[in-house]
Amino acid sequence: MDQHPRQESAREPGQPLDRRAELSEFLRTRRARLKPEDVGLPDFGRHRRVPGLRREELAQLAGVSVAYYTRLEQGNGRNVSAEVLDAIARALRLTDAEHAHLTHLAKPKQHNKKKRTARPQQVRGALRQLIDTMDGIPAYVVGRRSDILIWNRMAAAVFGDWSELPPHERNWARLVFLKPEYRELFVEWEQKASDMVSYLRMDAGCHPDDPRLSSLVGELSVHSEEFRRLWATHDVKEKGHGVKRFHHPLVGELTLSFETLKLPDDTEQSLVTYHAEPGSASAEALRLLASWGADATRAGTASPQP
Repeated sequence: MDQHPRQESAREPGQPLDRRAELSEFLRTRRARLKPEDVGLPDFGRHRRVPGLRREELAQLAGVSVAYYTRLEQGNGRNVSAEVLDAIARALRLTDAEHAHLTHLAKPKQHNKKKRTARPQQVRGALRQLIDTMDGIPAYVVGRRSDILIWNRMAAAVFGDWSELPPHERNWARLVFLKPEYRELFVEWEQKASDMVSYLRMDAGCHPDDPRLSSLVGELSVHSEEFRRLWATHDVKEKGHGVKRFHHPLVGELTLSFETLKLPDDTEQSLVTYHAEPGSASAEALRLLASWGADATRAGTASPQP
């Protein structure tokens, strides 16, 4: 029998992420958001005790037995084939990011756990030089867990001088949920917060045994009700491109387009850049920030991770 979607309790800092529980809750939440009419099935709404599709309906759409799908939704992804996961992803109408997340949870890759968790996040010297030469373009490199690794002078002018923070606090999720000034900086703070949680969920699917990620999720769950609510949705997405609006304390309103570029030699690191439309008020504001901040801000450097 289907159960109502469960609310996740606040996580204790350092508590490991349970891959079976992650798989179970992810499938539950994806199934709950689909209505029968969305997939061409008759809706007998008054007889439904749970939101979304029933397990037997989802199994029918995916072409698998109810018992097989039930075992998978209970967190048992052992021996599931890529073909079955593809069929379930289609039935659930998953995005590419959600499909990848489902695969990570159901068919985890085998890694050398000790080697992976001990490796510090390092940035190539040539990349440091590159972003330092990007005059007028706020740029930074973000790594696993949304850690901010390096940044240039313009990024400091727009977002604040991260060199003043201890290394472990140079993290986008901590800034967004625990620093009130960032709630003021982002005009659409709620969207930024939702994006950050979705990025962390993708990381959790790839690295559920990362102790620093588990500690971060636990810390944010304890200190932020908004984070707990968003974490319980199990939404996932990849970093991409778009437009962000800011309310900057010095120059006022800024509208900047951003691009996220995966680095070819480290798939866990991305270069993020921001730019304004040429001739716009935001372009003039960036020019002013570059002028005012020439002597007041300095480029960030990556610090060794413990």
